[in-house]
Amino acid sequence: MAGSENQKFCLQEVLDSFQLCLSPNKEVYLEHYIAGWRGLVKFLNSLGSVFGFISKDAVSKIQILVNFLNSENGSQYATVQSMVKFELDNKLVDVDKKGICPESGCRTLLRLHRALRWLELFLERLRTSKEDDKTSVMCREAYNESLAQHHPWVVRKAAGMAFFALPGRPTFFEVMNVGPPEQVVAILGKAVPLISEVYLITEELYLKHNLLDLP
Repeated sequence: MAGSENQKFCLQEVLDSFQLCLSPNKEVYLEHYIAGWRGLVKFLNSLGSVFGFISKDAVSKIQILVNFLNSENGSQYATVQSMVKFELDNKLVDVDKKGICPESGCRTLLRLHRALRWLELFLERLRTSKEDDKTSVMCREAYNESLAQHHPWVVRKAAGMAFFALPGRPTFFEVMNVGPPEQVVAILGKAVPLISEVYLITEELYLKHNLLDLP
């Protein structure tokens, strides 16, 4: 899926967004989380339609969260922590799995959260990979350790096929748009730990409030 929007992707913007993601007391700013995800979607799209099944879903989830941020309750969605508190206090989350509030902020973010783990694992494998390592293997391993467990068999099958079509490591590094391979590795070395920290803070928050398996 080529286009001016996708060509502008630069790994630096993902790093910048995730650097701004955490408040001094380690709350996750939703606005910067969304900005980080917008960058990751550009990254996925710049590799062609292979990741369409992830990026299309991410785009729709981003839009739902943006709508919450722009709503009259927008201030309650400033951080992931404030969102969780607000939605739980006001019974806006399907904690009892009754099929209510299918687009709550908590459920919506959970879908992005799961996909973020996959990207974190994949980007870390890219960072530590050697020149002739296969991106399809790295991507499949990362997927199997994260998102696969939340996907039905049909999606897992389609994902497996898609990973075979992935371009080689040099193409991935080129798409990052930050210079030679060693520069890509250096920026990934800063970005991946930040993504990991944001992921872990969110994971612990969701675990504490029993939100990790919202339907």
